Amino acid sequence: MTDVNGPVDPIVVGQLGRPYGIKGWVWLHPYTRPAENIKRYRDVYLRTAQGEVQAARIDKLSVTPKGITAKFASVDDRNGAEALARAEVLVEHDALPPAGPREYYWRDLVGCEVVHVTGQVLGTVRELMETGANDVLVVEGERERLVPFLPDEVIKDVDLDAKRIEVDWDPDF
Repeated sequence: MTDVNGPVDPIVVGQLGRPYGIKGWVWLHPYTRPAENIKRYRDVYLRTAQGEVQAARIDKLSVTPKGITAKFASVDDRNGAEALARAEVLVEHDALPPAGPREYYWRDLVGCEVVHVTGQVLGTVRELMETGANDVLVVEGERERLVPFLPDEVIKDVDLDAKRIEVDWDPDF
């Protein structure tokens, strides 16, 4: 691994956990959906809790019943794996595959204005939450609203160019 300035437009695709064994493997908690999509990223950046960024290469990935483990180039023992613990795994935004029709990356929805179908502005997407049933927009306006991200049912239109999401959701809820 070498020190670098890091990615220009970083996307966090996972986080490293504790070491796995004594040969430099570490648990990898992917944020990709499905989790196995983390396999498409081999050349990554690691950002430590102190904010240091290093370029890294994932040599091997193993999907086990308990999760995913990764072996990084030049990390050959448990001490090296311990040094990686809790680091975020980053890639350049350009490394992500293009979203398909009616698919969106969460980061592209954050900052969008949320408008009821009647034209009433409900606020701006501050963040998204993952729930067991569906994703939820956290909308910050005159008050916080939680709007389920259910295309066609609740989400009527998403215009990323205009940074606008039209919803059919009770404004009083």
